[in-house]
Amino acid sequence: MTFLEQANKDTGSTGGTYFLTIAITLLSLFIGQMITNGISYEFFGYNLTDIPKDADLNVALTLLLIPFSFVLLSLTLCIRYLHKRPILTLFTTRKTFDWKRFTFAFLIWGSIMGIALIVSILNGQPISFEFDASTFIPLFFVSLLLIPVQTTAEEVFFRGYLFQAFGKLFKKGWVAIILTGTLFGLLHWANPEVAKIGDILLVFYISTGIFFGILTQMDDGLELGMGYHAVNNIFASIILTNNWQAFQTDALFVDYSAPSFGPELYLTLLVLQPLLLILFAKIYKWKNWKEKLFQ
Repeated sequence: MTFLEQANKDTGSTGGTYFLTIAITLLSLFIGQMITNGISYEFFGYNLTDIPKDADLNVALTLLLIPFSFVLLSLTLCIRYLHKRPILTLFTTRKTFDWKRFTFAFLIWGSIMGIALIVSILNGQPISFEFDASTFIPLFFVSLLLIPVQTTAEEVFFRGYLFQAFGKLFKKGWVAIILTGTLFGLLHWANPEVAKIGDILLVFYISTGIFFGILTQMDDGLELGMGYHAVNNIFASIILTNNWQAFQTDALFVDYSAPSFGPELYLTLLVLQPLLLILFAKIYKWKNWKEKLFQ
């Protein structure tokens, strides 16, 4: 059974079950955001949509990430009690979650980003080393604990639940890939970097969502995408940040370049992600591309 076909393990679920699950999941996110924003305003005097420059960025990051735990919990409970199928079917077709796949994707994409950072520094890009132990150490633990929750929630909702739902509805892998990739990209429309760079940045997010969808469909599981997504966001939190992206943190390095749709984004979309697909295909012996994507 392929990953798309995991939805067939539902016992008697209907279209109404899917709408109810989506509604509960989105409501849980809203409730989580309302709670953390209320805490932020009550105890620290600011809204999370407008974090002041003198705020404790670790506290703000924690409050921004906590609502994703609400999403993950509500979605898994809906799978278990509304759809009445094993929670694991939302993650993989394998008998257990493959941590080796997750770790491999985590390490290889993390290494590539590390090399890119070194090259950027050597090329004279305005990147400053701004280590402060008092802020970095808490940031390190907050990021390692909560960012994987955030990225897992996104992967499970888009490449797990919606992906399988679209697969059940349309019976085509490519349709599920395009639809979830587009929705994933549009999710980032309100991010501050989109306002700075322009809507062209949505092309990057949508294309990356499609990349994640291909990983999921060809590998029959979320493990590779989850590893890539987790290290990508952790790197943006603890290693290299800037003053205009969604995550504002006291990272090791700060890039003071002006916001732009630069060559590194083209490199990622046109070279690195296709090369990763080839690498993963060879390592995990992906076959039947035409059948999985188009039939």
